[in-house]
Amino acid sequence: MAVTETAAHAETAAPASSGRTIARLWLDAVAERRDRAGYLVEDEPGAWREVSWAEAARAVDELAHGLLARGVRKGEAFGILASTRLEWVLFDFALALVGAVGAPAYATGSAREAAHILEHSDAVGVLVEDEEQRVKVEGVDLRYVLSFADLDDLRARGREHAREHPKAVEEAAAGIADDDLFTFIYTSGTTGLPKGCMIRHRNYHAMVDSALAIDDWARPDDVMLLYLPLAHNFGRLMHLQNARAGITTAFCPDPYRVREALKAVRPTVLPSVPRVYEKIQATITGRFDELSGPRRRLARWALDVGRRASEPRQRGERLRGRLALEHRLADRLVYSKVKAELGGRLRVGISGGAPLAKEIGELFHALDILILEGWGQTECTTAAAVNRPTRFRFGTVGLPMPNVELRLAEDGEVLVRSPTIFAGYYKDPEATRAVLEPDGWLRTGDVGTLDADGFLTLTDRKKDLIVTAGGKNVAPQNLENALKAAKEISQVLVVGDRRPYVTALVTLDPEAGLSPEAARPRVQKVVDEINAGLGRFEQIKRFAILPRDFSMAEGELTPTLKLKRRVCEEHFAREIEELYDG
Repeated sequence: MAVTETAAHAETAAPASSGRTIARLWLDAVAERRDRAGYLVEDEPGAWREVSWAEAARAVDELAHGLLARGVRKGEAFGILASTRLEWVLFDFALALVGAVGAPAYATGSAREAAHILEHSDAVGVLVEDEEQRVKVEGVDLRYVLSFADLDDLRARGREHAREHPKAVEEAAAGIADDDLFTFIYTSGTTGLPKGCMIRHRNYHAMVDSALAIDDWARPDDVMLLYLPLAHNFGRLMHLQNARAGITTAFCPDPYRVREALKAVRPTVLPSVPRVYEKIQATITGRFDELSGPRRRLARWALDVGRRASEPRQRGERLRGRLALEHRLADRLVYSKVKAELGGRLRVGISGGAPLAKEIGELFHALDILILEGWGQTECTTAAAVNRPTRFRFGTVGLPMPNVELRLAEDGEVLVRSPTIFAGYYKDPEATRAVLEPDGWLRTGDVGTLDADGFLTLTDRKKDLIVTAGGKNVAPQNLENALKAAKEISQVLVVGDRRPYVTALVTLDPEAGLSPEAARPRVQKVVDEINAGLGRFEQIKRFAILPRDFSMAEGELTPTLKLKRRVCEEHFAREIEELYDG
């Protein structure tokens, strides 16, 4: 069954003949740089192998021919259930070449979630990584169930098909229109079952164009370490953008091995969710705290120099005079050792998927490491605003992306209009009408402010705002981010909706090595410091330290490590009620 759109387009359709398709993006990109390294793959721990663009192009062509030989056709949805690996990317491009619609699911998700995505998208087949993932789809009625182990056979069949029909893939790619669907991306489901966002070829093509229009965003000699799930729009954009720009992508399928991969690959770019930066920051501050004597004084001096240097650099000014000399000396004595932990070549870190605490961005920059925070949604095909390498402001999510308009509604909700706005939610026109205005503006549900220079600061999600029993509005994410800046703390859930006061559930970072009893005085000190700068109604009156961290396995976190608030509150209902007893 071929997929058809069930929602009105967000804007006037682009001409079908302009070639703004992902198929065309891939074919044009690989034709320019055949012999250069396109990808880095770790075949076994510590053994990284280069895959050239020519090798990748041959694999994609053979896979596309193989799909045509198997009867996969334009408009049919095809799932991918795998971790962040080269096979995922090559198969994604092969689907794009034949006009099939990708329907990826998270490898870390449950069988229920995978089945929902495959059934809801009317998928005719799925590519699974291994037997563990195959088990998740056993109950789903599918025409094709392929595994990574089957891809060699699919390529062999594709070579046979190419000999008999040498123009088949070229003709299939030429038959794809800009407005045809490229992929479904299912929302992370923080408030229920995921909804299928319909993303057209021209949406992602425009998103890639927008990203690469930013000065100094991408360089041909960049190497990116990619561990983000490709079923999420952040990771998906990175792999598409990298093909267009010629950036080498190194795959790290296991997020817990990111630190090892950083030292081995030595990337220049690291896209990440904030949690990884939070963990690195906790390690850095922990090591600084352990220093004593002259080494401690040296670290403090270097941080002071870095903070003083950060201010003019944020204004785009070059360091001069004594400050420039001090900064070079601090780099040689302190910053370079910290940067070595990230591979020693990191040009820029990109943070998205969840809010990054301002203090973390400032600390890294004081150590001469630039992390740029951005913001967007699946519904606008990834990013709507981002800080630039040459123009950034910590605590904000940056300036509007090129060709993106932002404005604020009367209640502060951020509205977005751009060529990247999705076609709507599959099979859910009512939900589509709730977020898409007739004039093309997307209602994001995020609340924020725009300063005089155009930088966007997000304050919270409309649905997440806490309204206390006294009628006061409290933004929980601000409190949660402030608490998570403490090295002992892993995750925080702030509670208080329709309650007399605000409370928090706190989980501990295992690397801190503290029991809940030993950690309580330290957490209390952090809470007291944060409360000191808040109004009475915003203050955290009580907190509980949970015996375990929130986890994806328990369904409490999305794949980008955002809290599923309702699930967390259900799982720890007893602890929450105890905070309000008496």
